[in-house]
Amino acid sequence: MDYLETLNPSQRAAVEQIDGPVMIIAGAGSGKTRVLTYRIVHMLRHEVDPFQILSLTFTNKAAKEMRHRVMEAVGSEGRNIWMGTFHSIFSRILRVESDKIGYPRNFTIYDSDDSKSLIKTILGEMKLDDKLYKPSNMLARISAAKNALISAEEYLGNSEFFENDNSSGRPKFGHLFKLYQDRCFRAGAMDFDDLLVNTHKLFANHLDVLNKYQHQFRYIMVDEFQDTNHAQYMIIKKLAAVNENIAVVGDDAQSIYAFRGANIKNILGFQKDFQEVKTFKLEQNYRSTKTIVEAASSIIEKNKEQIKKKVWTDNEIGERIRVFKALTDNEEGKMVASAIFQDKMNNHANNKDFAILYRTNMQSRSMEEALRKLNIPYKIYGGLSFYQRKEVKDLLAYFRLVLNPNDEEALKRVINYPARGIGKTTLEKISLVANQHKVSLWQVMEQVNQIGFKNMSSVEDFVTMIKSFRVMLDRNAYDVAMHIAKQSGVLKALYEDKTVEGISRYENTEELLNGIKEFSVGESADDDGVLRGNTLADFMADVALMTNDDKDKDPDQDHISLMTIHSAKGLEFKYVHVVGLEENLFPSQMALNSRQELEEERRLFYVALTRAMKKLTISFATSRFKFGNIVNAEPSRFLTEIDPQFLHFENMFSAGGQFRESGAALRSTGSASGLSKKTLSINRPQPRVGSAPVKTDDPNFEPDDTSHLQVGDAVIHQRFGKGNVLQMEGSGDNRKATIEFGEAGKKVLVLKFAKLKIILP
Repeated sequence: MDYLETLNPSQRAAVEQIDGPVMIIAGAGSGKTRVLTYRIVHMLRHEVDPFQILSLTFTNKAAKEMRHRVMEAVGSEGRNIWMGTFHSIFSRILRVESDKIGYPRNFTIYDSDDSKSLIKTILGEMKLDDKLYKPSNMLARISAAKNALISAEEYLGNSEFFENDNSSGRPKFGHLFKLYQDRCFRAGAMDFDDLLVNTHKLFANHLDVLNKYQHQFRYIMVDEFQDTNHAQYMIIKKLAAVNENIAVVGDDAQSIYAFRGANIKNILGFQKDFQEVKTFKLEQNYRSTKTIVEAASSIIEKNKEQIKKKVWTDNEIGERIRVFKALTDNEEGKMVASAIFQDKMNNHANNKDFAILYRTNMQSRSMEEALRKLNIPYKIYGGLSFYQRKEVKDLLAYFRLVLNPNDEEALKRVINYPARGIGKTTLEKISLVANQHKVSLWQVMEQVNQIGFKNMSSVEDFVTMIKSFRVMLDRNAYDVAMHIAKQSGVLKALYEDKTVEGISRYENTEELLNGIKEFSVGESADDDGVLRGNTLADFMADVALMTNDDKDKDPDQDHISLMTIHSAKGLEFKYVHVVGLEENLFPSQMALNSRQELEEERRLFYVALTRAMKKLTISFATSRFKFGNIVNAEPSRFLTEIDPQFLHFENMFSAGGQFRESGAALRSTGSASGLSKKTLSINRPQPRVGSAPVKTDDPNFEPDDTSHLQVGDAVIHQRFGKGNVLQMEGSGDNRKATIEFGEAGKKVLVLKFAKLKIILP
């Protein structure tokens, strides 16, 4: 079948428009990846040279998926497209052109741990209080400046910046920023932000280089354009200035990364920079039910800053959105876990069909505890990745140092691991000389005897060892890596540790080497296009640019996914629970200072809702533990913004009593905004006349053995009161009873966890 025939009219129009500036507004679940893929296929079918196509994404995972789809359609020509993340593409350019801005070709890319370590070192040297100059905050401020293309020199020369720093009690921040940049440069290292800053600097100061890439990249495509920051957009504008064949794809309604520097004005104001732009809107949602799509639309329409669109779907209507109310965050966890258990049993669903999304990582605790009690396997995303484990980072630091001996952070990490008698005092002496002469630690260590240091044989041996490793760098990546692992003593030290943790660390190191072996089988092209075996430099460049999305393993493992909403962007699940819908939590208390901040929180809520395909549940608690204290909570304003016709408040029960809410009750408020505060507050209903009393605090209550419970038996539940068994199903730990209680109504209870007293006839 012709690929164009598989597209709807809007998708097809966007695919066929390959010349000139194009903006594709892709609503949630609208088939964006298909459009991007077929747009490239369409270019190749119309004789566009693949080497002249630049396709920028935000994760390697997205780039690999798109390249795979393109190659399925057009074959090996798909390999020749410049496709990857902003950072990987710009790193590739900088590896070729780095000498023009004073960096070695094998420059190191610092991750956040490296940068934080360097900041701590500088704070110590400057004798600054690390509680006032908190390293993570300082790095965030440096990152914000870089993303705005403000250099350390410009920062130091700006009196307004100095006054702001002075009033906040951090007058030395500008000097800290400058020292950090100087030390990175001296170490031949760039952090992730530098990959953008230095590419912009390269193009701004070397017009011949800019001209080269402007003519090489005749066609440019940018995915997730709403997430671009100022630096990224300025580079894109420079590259597209000659041909103006630029297509940006994104959704302003899913712009949720302002805290990383993303600027929604890039997508909202694109037409001002490219006045001939043709705009296409992908509004048909293929992912979610009508209820979910329309509920999400009723939320996002409240934002003032947006590109208007009408997202719709031909999918089934689906169930209304369930809303759970709990007294505490722990009870919320139990409700969510119980609902997942029931949906799994009733719908024969797999664990991987479910996701629990929250605003902040701290909310995972109550969810984890509840899932564990029901023996439901789960995985927290955004935790420690494989490449962040100490033993893995240790060996990678050796590789980094061999490739770039000036890499200060790598050197400090491994100079005395395994122990070789180079202690803190020795390193401090070397650092003092290096700082005095503004050279790297390695340069001092190479001349340690000429400088006049005594008893430095261990340092000399270390330098000799690293130099011996460097001689091998043009060989196969695995051969070099294994040689370094053995001769450095790392493998021996790990192997000799026979504790459970030690064995695990050895296995992780073995897994790293296995990964390098698999990588080394491939081939790379050098600058002249000649194929060669993958080297250690190729592997390290690949690892350094991995995003968190790319580092997660076992995607097919059957577990519940727990993650922040930010981490969930781009994903989809059949069943989604969005938890913690409370004021000052979601929306965050930190995001209530301006309309722009509140609108970003609303977009985040929109992203959360649109991850769900089949069934969506929202929950909140009326009290929550914070810093060891119970704090009262109010329902989120976002609950009042969902059109109430899409909501269903389930009959839920709490340890302190029962409550009942319903969609009908919500609709009876008669307001378009939906839920009133009265509707959302917990009111214990009075038992109806003749109904069984609800027992909550009977100190003499003792549950019976329910292994022989039968249909027709009468039981008492400590919270729900008296009931009659209507149905039994399952066996063993999965044995369930359907019980009709008086005021509480019909309940399905898992007998393993239910506490029931049997009333003998």
